[in-house]
Amino acid sequence: MRIQGVAAGVPFVALPPAHGGAAPLVVVWHLMDSPRTEVAMAAALPLEDVPAWRVYLGLPLMSSRTPAGGFDEIMALVRDDTLLKCHGAVITQAAAEFPAVLDALREQLPLAQGPLFLVGGSAGGGAALLTLTESPHPIAGLVAINAAIRATTLVELVEQGMGIEYQWSAESRALAGRLDFVDRAAEIMARRPQPDVLIVSGQEDHKSFQDDALELRRALGDHRDGGVVVLTRIEGLAHPLALEPGLEAAPQTPAAAAVEAEVSAFLKARIPAPPTEP
Repeated sequence: MRIQGVAAGVPFVALPPAHGGAAPLVVVWHLMDSPRTEVAMAAALPLEDVPAWRVYLGLPLMSSRTPAGGFDEIMALVRDDTLLKCHGAVITQAAAEFPAVLDALREQLPLAQGPLFLVGGSAGGGAALLTLTESPHPIAGLVAINAAIRATTLVELVEQGMGIEYQWSAESRALAGRLDFVDRAAEIMARRPQPDVLIVSGQEDHKSFQDDALELRRALGDHRDGGVVVLTRIEGLAHPLALEPGLEAAPQTPAAAAVEAEVSAFLKARIPAPPTEP
């Protein structure tokens, strides 16, 4: 039974484990591309075989938190300063919200003490990476799907797509450094426990995103002393995980099904199976 609610001001969809009752937690952030809401992400990547609570969080500026001006207002923020007012702001706010959201989820859902896992796509992948890098909570593993690994790559794509030149400032350069997870790989792998990481890269995704995924795998691997770091390429996967408009639940695409198979296998290998009845 799907549960919809709000945790510390953040909308969420929670999918229970098949066995019901207490179970570990997998937190999932959606894309700013399609699927661009927690409801749509839960349909695109339900992870039904994973013996955990899967909780899909709505990103800032998206879903029920879309500004009054809708898509036009979001695009105005992109043109004005995509890093400080849109993409970068969404990623940093999502990570900042996480501690209070986690506390609220523990009050609302029967979550077991145990491993915590993060999953995110595109900007949601950036939120997962920033949370992993900076959160004091122990995190056992992360899955980054076509993730925003370097803020400079996001800015370049906006420049190319909108035909504008981004005006860098000291503040935006500092934020870009904070959101460069290739450069911060040593911090990520210095965490204890050292997290296992699955990087999922679509073979039809932006070339720069594919390059960043490869660089992240290499950088994390350079600092690995126990954690597993895997890069998986998905044939036929472009940047989105669902068809447009990506606002409501929709049938899963073949590419998303291929992603789900990889993500489910990664998580199931790390989440204890529920005890069987005698």
